[in-house]
Amino acid sequence: MTKFVFVTGGVVSSLGKGIAAASLAAILESRGLKVTMLKLDPYINVDPGTMSPFQHGEVFVTEDGAETDLDLGHYERFISAKMKKVNNFTTGQIYESVIRKERRGEYLGKTVQVIPHITNEIQDYIYRGAEGFDVALVEIGGTVGDIESLPFLEAARQLSLRAGRNAAAFVHLTLVPYLASAGELKTKPTQHSVQKLREIGISPDALLCRADRPIPDDERAKISLFSNVQEDAVISVWDADTIYKIPQMLHDQGLDKIVCDRLGINPPPANLAMWDKLIYALENPKEEVTIGMVGKYVDLTESYKSLTEALRHAGIHTESRVNIEYVDSEEIELHGTKALEKYDAILVPGGFGKRGVEGKILAARYAREHKIPYLGICLGMQVALIEYARNMAGLSKANSTEFDLETEQPVVALINEWQNHDGKVEIRDENSDLGGTMRLGAQTCAVNPGTLAHEIYGDSVTERHRHRYEANNHYLARVENAGLVVSARTPTESLCEIMELPRTGAHAHPWYLGVQYHPEFKSTPRDGHPLFISFAKAAIAYKQAHHKNLEKAS
Repeated sequence: MTKFVFVTGGVVSSLGKGIAAASLAAILESRGLKVTMLKLDPYINVDPGTMSPFQHGEVFVTEDGAETDLDLGHYERFISAKMKKVNNFTTGQIYESVIRKERRGEYLGKTVQVIPHITNEIQDYIYRGAEGFDVALVEIGGTVGDIESLPFLEAARQLSLRAGRNAAAFVHLTLVPYLASAGELKTKPTQHSVQKLREIGISPDALLCRADRPIPDDERAKISLFSNVQEDAVISVWDADTIYKIPQMLHDQGLDKIVCDRLGINPPPANLAMWDKLIYALENPKEEVTIGMVGKYVDLTESYKSLTEALRHAGIHTESRVNIEYVDSEEIELHGTKALEKYDAILVPGGFGKRGVEGKILAARYAREHKIPYLGICLGMQVALIEYARNMAGLSKANSTEFDLETEQPVVALINEWQNHDGKVEIRDENSDLGGTMRLGAQTCAVNPGTLAHEIYGDSVTERHRHRYEANNHYLARVENAGLVVSARTPTESLCEIMELPRTGAHAHPWYLGVQYHPEFKSTPRDGHPLFISFAKAAIAYKQAHHKNLEKAS
């Protein structure tokens, strides 16, 4: 039977609950346990797909096409289990499910209430996501004391009671702030947070105390006394320069032992050698490159979380330090491309809406003309296509219907029919709901031999999608005739998946690639990702060649 570890947060949000939970999961997995993770989000939205990046940060996409919380990206980076739709659910989904049941008469005319109907539904969802695993870590979003997360906490309490002794453990993450004016760490917020938790019937088995420095033993003893938690279970979690150091930090303080003891299990000792290797590679690079990421959410780096991590993973696997500098595409529109001169490679990520698009088009042109390695992801591929159509294929009015519905030359347009990851045909139009109407999830397609994409992926590619607009096949042949290479298409609809510039001939470029999907969702620190590894190698080669040219010039 599956054991459960519930991870809650207190005092303030954004303390790193997801990373702490994922790190604990990684340690338990290294001890030979089959581990999965769930994220329960207390907001009413059915999923984060329609939320602004400023509200939610990145939307992570699973293999089976769910738009989920960004923490699921952390889960996949830290443990081997692949996340699915069942691994993330919101209050909105729970209420939607309960109301559907009530409308069908499944409650036999009873008054439908938060307890037991909502809390039972939450427990059903938890069991569904945890099925088939030894241990399921369940991260409860929000902070203890919020009215929104109360049903989730109540459901966790009920589940631990019903499942019986040694079936569940509770880990609480809290903030221990340092007050510079007093010159000391303050434990009172933690005390209050635990008190709130105990008021609803949950006593934490371990406390993870976030601070900007290690917490001294006397402060840990004080927290233990006032929170009714064993002193050795008051774990200090200080700021680290990389998230991949957290598993070792937690293991050194015995968190996994505390949890295993509470769950009544005795798995083999932890083996964190892999994480040691990763950290060594991160801290001992042989090369250094700087990549300019041209986007419009540059003040909110959370919206590019998987992407920045994928580039770091590529650095690990190429023995290089990959620095990322964010460039506001609206600034390029205003001031031109001079800011791009210093980069060893240019990356244009995905995004929605018209704002800043012309700046991204200028960035794609700059990378093409100056032979700088270029990677366009989703919208980044579409702007590269628009740029090439305008400047090389004689389609001067080329645009996307996303930015101009009346454009004369819609080289990128809304597709109204496509095959989903599970083989079902989806249909939509301009009036369709925004939520859940994109091409989502994994899709496999063949890669043309003799292309850069084939060198990276081999004969086929399977990647995850999240987009509404596609390269318009009506114009694509004309752009191909002008020198652009379409190196992969979807098997059913023949939609463009990968485009590139050739490496020989009149339009040669050393490394210029656009992909319609989001490869960052499949990158892990253990394995990296072939596309980002190839991109990092291209940046290293460009830098080395550029330096040689500068030396010759001087």
